[in-house]
Amino acid sequence: MSQSPFLPSCCPVLTTHWPLPQALANTVLVSARFAPQKLVEGDFQRCLIEPPASIQRSVAKRQAEFFAGRLCAREAMRQLDGREQVPPIGEDRAPVWPQDLCGSITHSSGSAAAIVAHKQHWRGLGMDLEQLMSNDRASRLAGEILTSDEMQRLNANPKQQPGLAVTLTFSLKEALFKALYPIVLKRFYFEDAELLAWSEDGSARLRLKIDLSAQWHSGKELEAQFSVADGQLLSLVAIPA
Repeated sequence: MSQSPFLPSCCPVLTTHWPLPQALANTVLVSARFAPQKLVEGDFQRCLIEPPASIQRSVAKRQAEFFAGRLCAREAMRQLDGREQVPPIGEDRAPVWPQDLCGSITHSSGSAAAIVAHKQHWRGLGMDLEQLMSNDRASRLAGEILTSDEMQRLNANPKQQPGLAVTLTFSLKEALFKALYPIVLKRFYFEDAELLAWSEDGSARLRLKIDLSAQWHSGKELEAQFSVADGQLLSLVAIPA
């Protein structure tokens, strides 16, 4: 854990830890809790983070999300190899990492996290944090998130809680997009991948349903992992170098 007097009251502590079931070598993951109502004028400048125009125009909640995520990303890079950088937003709204690094930033309901690694070890990293849906909300949204096969598997298991299953499917597909998009530079959507299997130990397996490149083609399977704590689900897709 690193704690700095230069961290603002809206995000006072950055924590370095590994909350997922399978540790990844040569990565750094930093997380933080943040309180949007405690973000005050001058916090960005005091922490040497330049907010883009879109963030300057946004509400306090969005500003705090961006702020906390960038604090985590900068600290993760500092711990990885000592560099002091804040990844800016690209034209596609994704973080722009240094050329030799890959990484991912996520935030949800007062929590933010970032993971980084050198590309010599990991080609792509995608991380996503979501608040667990209620069973009622998940049942309403399932048709927008799940493929027909995923829906069939959910309905075939009456003991499965839709809140966890639908949140997990949503989060893993978000993580998959974050990991693959910087590699293929093509957008894809919920219906373009499916969650084949997952277990309570935090392991999961995904399969592409679209051709994104010669290597990342329909039928390609990827391993993933996730954890659930304090009503939030964290998922990660990591692509080895």
